[in-house]
Amino acid sequence: MYRAFYGLAEMPFNMTPDPRFLYLTAGHREALAQLTYAVREGKGFMALTGDVGTGKTTLLRALLEQLDGNTAAAVVVNSTLPFDGILEYVLEDFGVSKQGATRAQRLVALNSFLIERHRAGQKSVIVIDEAQHLDPATLEQIRLLSNFQTTREMLQILLAGQPELRARLELPELRALKQRIAFRCSIRPLTPDEVRAYVRFRLRVAGGRDLDLFTDQALARIAKYSDGIPRVVNALADHALLIGYAEQRRRLNRDTVDEAIGYLEDGAPPPHRRTRNGASRRRMASRWAGAGATAVLGVGAAAVAVAALGWKHLAVPLAAQLESLVQAARALFW
Repeated sequence: MYRAFYGLAEMPFNMTPDPRFLYLTAGHREALAQLTYAVREGKGFMALTGDVGTGKTTLLRALLEQLDGNTAAAVVVNSTLPFDGILEYVLEDFGVSKQGATRAQRLVALNSFLIERHRAGQKSVIVIDEAQHLDPATLEQIRLLSNFQTTREMLQILLAGQPELRARLELPELRALKQRIAFRCSIRPLTPDEVRAYVRFRLRVAGGRDLDLFTDQALARIAKYSDGIPRVVNALADHALLIGYAEQRRRLNRDTVDEAIGYLEDGAPPPHRRTRNGASRRRMASRWAGAGATAVLGVGAAAVAVAALGWKHLAVPLAAQLESLVQAARALFW
């Protein structure tokens, strides 16, 4: 809606995880480098953790884009599945056609797939997002998949989740899994300076030429309210741009951001905004009502005059115009 007004080629603050919009802080860059290295070098288990909305899924997609065609990846996004469901999902994602009907048969099918790829010099990786939802029994079954090995790791497994995943891995019954994790990465919220750079970066990727749409005060307010969580920054910046477009503001200040916060928290404009817009609508309605009344009287008088002269073929279309004006007035003010 506001793209043309602000000179943008696409929406800059969508919620969908798009690797093109991944802003690499030092922490994001380090995590991506470590995970890429671990997959390429066959390091076995990896863990990625971060708070809700910090960009874990976007980072995972960036990782998958960096892998070459020599690496097959199965991505599990529904971590509430039991182990058998996860196993079935993985086989389907790997493209294994003959999976079998029992767990044993599916494990044999997975083992055969991994051996075949390993002999061809190819790698395989399983990525499980939102892994903090996995119960200890399922995590232990996933660990046992790593037993499908030769002298080198045939399967890499990446667990990504919220900080609760770290706590789960500390459980005594999962100490064997904890020992197998070769790389642990975490990403943190953005600092205020990173929020400023993040907003400008996304505007640039979206095709914007004016990267100063938000004033310094507006960006500081976004950083404070969002606590540096990119997902919240996206929602707030998107609402602010929409409000700015509605009020034809080329620069978005702190007041605009405060109005956007009102929308996010209450689902309605702040009282001062409703009062101002309400008064504006009443003034506009008064002007249109006066203009509409004048038009209606003018058309009505013309219709009466035409009918008196006997020009019936002209009186009909004029009456139709009169009816259209009445209907338009009803639509606007009633």
